[in-house]
Amino acid sequence: MYEVSKCAPQEALRNLDKAYANFFRRLKLLKEGKLKGKVGFPKFKSKKKGLGGFRLTGAIHITDAKEESKIQLPRIGKVSLKEKGYLPNGVKINSATVSERAGRWFVSVQVEEDISIPAATGEPIGVDLGLKKMAVCSDSSIYESRKALRNRLKKLARVQRKISRQKKGSKRREITRLQIAKLHFRISNIRKDAIHKATSEIVAKSKPPSKRPSACVIEDLNVAGMLKNRRLSRAIADVSFGELKRQLKYKCLWNGIELIVADRFFASSKICSACGAVKSELTLSEREYVCESCGIIIDRDLNAALNLQKLAGSSSESINARGGDVRLR
Repeated sequence: MYEVSKCAPQEALRNLDKAYANFFRRLKLLKEGKLKGKVGFPKFKSKKKGLGGFRLTGAIHITDAKEESKIQLPRIGKVSLKEKGYLPNGVKINSATVSERAGRWFVSVQVEEDISIPAATGEPIGVDLGLKKMAVCSDSSIYESRKALRNRLKKLARVQRKISRQKKGSKRREITRLQIAKLHFRISNIRKDAIHKATSEIVAKSKPPSKRPSACVIEDLNVAGMLKNRRLSRAIADVSFGELKRQLKYKCLWNGIELIVADRFFASSKICSACGAVKSELTLSEREYVCESCGIIIDRDLNAALNLQKLAGSSSESINARGGDVRLR
């Protein structure tokens, strides 16, 4: 116990306390009928799924020189970082979380910083989510899906067949297990990279407030229900709609943009963006929207994005309001 910082077991016990508090809170909501589904009991984290991580508080210092970046952690001392120039200086440091994944070690620093957020004043933007095209915006911007899992399925299957033939506990099996972990980690990184680039461009992070959209309108997709479709479940999971929505939520908050979630039953694809006529039926194979009333022919996804954009001035279903409090990061 004296070889490591006291923060590691303390923070682990705090996490355990929080897990049990959440469990009993959800159990109470389930009994009151305010929650549906199963309530998961806190589970022990096995080392078989990775070494996990630990959180440290106290004396944490960052040195960011041109030659080398270092972070000083309690009891561990100074640790050199591979990347340079991304850890902030001159801010209050609350904690540092050290974690391991696929043989690589990471440190995440939580800092407290005052940030002024000028409200964005540009044109609202509608974002239609899909499988072939990850996102289509009302300004005609298109963000393609990288298909990170689909493009590496054969390689993943080959390595998994290899590990199934190896003896449990052997060194070669451990090497193959690390190969699988690295492959899954790469798939995750490719997917996150595509989503980060798309969401940063949608909120126009690098542009002045007048060029950033005043509101961003997205769909409220029933992802859990969509995943029950056995033909499309893998493609839906590969796009990661939930992660895209999560990133848009905090990036809109950081950049003074109002995020509006359209009603789940709003038929954005069936409504004509030009005249407002509604189609009774529209199959997934129809990639172009042809209006029988006004005769307009437009891309199906762009038509849906334009309909979502029109909700910016009338909808009150907003996740965050501009000028609100910024969470710690």
